[in-house]
Amino acid sequence: MKKDIDFHPVTGVKLAIAKEENNGQVEWGVYIINLNLIELKTVMVTSKGYGLIDGEEKKTSTLRHLIEELRSQSIAKIEPIDPALFKLNNEFWVSYYILNQIFDKKFIFVEGSMNEENIKLIPELGLQGVLHS
Repeated sequence: MKKDIDFHPVTGVKLAIAKEENNGQVEWGVYIINLNLIELKTVMVTSKGYGLIDGEEKKTSTLRHLIEELRSQSIAKIEPIDPALFKLNNEFWVSYYILNQIFDKKFIFVEGSMNEENIKLIPELGLQGVLHS
């Protein structure tokens, strides 16, 4: 059972929602950044959106992603994200192994966090976006 698993605090792992331009089109993506000096194994990411739009409860599908190995001090794109979802809370549950230890953290980009005043250069990506640590 989950209560029997010893989860360690997550350090050195960040998530970002950032935009890049491809052929004149702006595309948004969700990225995981490993700042640790050790690789992460079996990185599992579950994503979903939820909240109210015009007073109506909305939920997105739950997506699941697996990254077999995320090298030390590297980046991986998890998924593209539609800017229409920025009106919702966007939750990313990240679990991974370092050696034989499991690490687990929930990252939530709350509704409104993708406002223009929050968008800054993310040095690790070289892109504009919002960084969550």
